[in-house]
Amino acid sequence: MRIFTKKLPHPDLPAEEKAQLLQNSEYQERMVESTFLYLTLDLPTAPLYKDEKEQLIIPQVPLFSILAKFNGSTEKEYKTYKENFLKRFQLTRLPPYLIFCIKRFTKNNFFVEKNPTIVNFPITNVDLREYLSEEVQAAHSHTTYDLIANIVHDGKPSEGSYRIHVLHHVSVPSRGAAGAAGTPRVTPAPPGSWQGTGKWYELQDLQVTDILPQMITLSEAYIQIWKRREEDETNQQQGA
Repeated sequence: MRIFTKKLPHPDLPAEEKAQLLQNSEYQERMVESTFLYLTLDLPTAPLYKDEKEQLIIPQVPLFSILAKFNGSTEKEYKTYKENFLKRFQLTRLPPYLIFCIKRFTKNNFFVEKNPTIVNFPITNVDLREYLSEEVQAAHSHTTYDLIANIVHDGKPSEGSYRIHVLHHVSVPSRGAAGAAGTPRVTPAPPGSWQGTGKWYELQDLQVTDILPQMITLSEAYIQIWKRREEDETNQQQGA
């Protein structure tokens, strides 16, 4: 991942002094390459006001809107105790598995707050090619991901509980060299090996129940694991 950082002058300074500071090398944009374990997705600020029925409005946001943080052009201001910075991020590599951490919890001087915004996301076919820099897009033939796990937080920050949605993933047979007729040989799974069902399950404590994929998207997703779709899986999806 590429991280672009630009230091900002103090907002209370006069305009002329700000302009002078921006000419200094200290305030020029810098880029560093960094690895990552997961991607943090920032939610928009939750509304403070209630609707006409005196109920809090629970906003919704598309997954691709909060993924825009990593498109290489979206800037966000980060504040520290003494300094402010503008940062933007761009992906340079897509690993076989991606972990999204949706930032629901923020801590102020007094307590931890939870953002209840619902993230609208598809279960399959999330293409992340546009978040790669142009020079590395050609090196990535597979940029589509499918959801395989979804962790949900319910309730208040200090008293809530967790639920996990897990896909019983169907393994795709590996393809070997072409046979006599020119068709690829499919290597069958060895006897007794694990075979998935393709169904979704919800786990909470010791309880395991079936769940429809449509219900997963209605939850307050907190952590998600996505699996990159390879060539055999793409062909299987197209042939289904």
